[in-house]
Parts: sequence; structure tokens; C-alpha cells
Amino acid sequence: MWWRLPRSAFNAGKGDSNHAAFRRIVESGEVPGVLLYEENRPVGWCSVAPRERFPVLARSRALPLIDDADPWSVVCLFVRKDRRRRGTSIKLLRAAADHAAANGAEVLEGYPVVPRTGSMPDAFAWTGTVPAFRAAGFSEAARGPTGRPIMRRWLAQA
Repeated sequence: MWWRLPRSAFNAGKGDSNHAAFRRIVESGEVPGVLLYEENRPVGWCSVAPRERFPVLARSRALPLIDDADPWSVVCLFVRKDRRRRGTSIKLLRAAADHAAANGAEVLEGYPVVPRTGSMPDAFAWTGTVPAFRAAGFSEAARGPTGRPIMRRWLAQA
């Protein structure tokens, strides 16, 4: 819900209220992302939807719209700890692209972090990393004013 609510509403709703809000999204029939299963067990999650579903992006100076395209956005990746560094994020990003294309998206964006040093703790990579996006077929389309990359993948219509 971090990306879906104004910051004040997110902070006020931490915990049960934000969980209930997310449950309402799912129960409405909206598909808020993709899950990756291995051996019938969930191992990863990717939040992907049309950019307008994420009002935080509309207010972001660091991640502006870069042209007239109507992108879908990947705003969050979660990979179970024992599946990290095994290509799971790449699989999630490819599945997110397939989902977006199947729902009419022409372009998918992501906003990965760039480590200030050679690596970073996993907890800080929740929007993904540039190498994972590149491996999933994305390329850098722009840099926001803070230097954060905006990665894009143009999609074939399903």
C-alpha cells in the first residue's frame, strides 16, 4: 500500500488498516500483481499495475513521467529469503511483463535502486536492481532528477 496511498494515509493505516485496504483491492477483482510459485509454494511477489494506480508516483519528483506513453509500473518485488540470488526477481519481472501485456499495456516501467557501494542489504532492494531488470528485457529509458534509473520494457500485445 506504500505506493497506493498518500503518505499520511499510509502512515495512519499501518498494520491492520492497510492490510484491509489491500484485501479490498483483491476482493474488487483488480489483480494488484503477480505471484511466483515453485513446487506449489509461493516464492515471490511483484506489484504491477497501471501507473495511475500508484498516486505516490504521480507526486514523485524523483520518478517523473518521461513522455506521453501510458506505462504500467513495477513498484515492489519480494523474494523469499531462500530464493534470493537465484534469478527469482528476473522470473517475476518477466511474469509482470506478460501480465501487463495481456491486459493491454504497451510499456512497463520499473524503478530499481542503485547501490552506493558494491552491494546493499536485501531489505533495501525492494524495488529491484538494475541487473535484474536488464536480464528481464528492460533497458534504461531515463534518469530521474535524483539519478535513479527509470527502466522500460516495450511489450508485444497479447
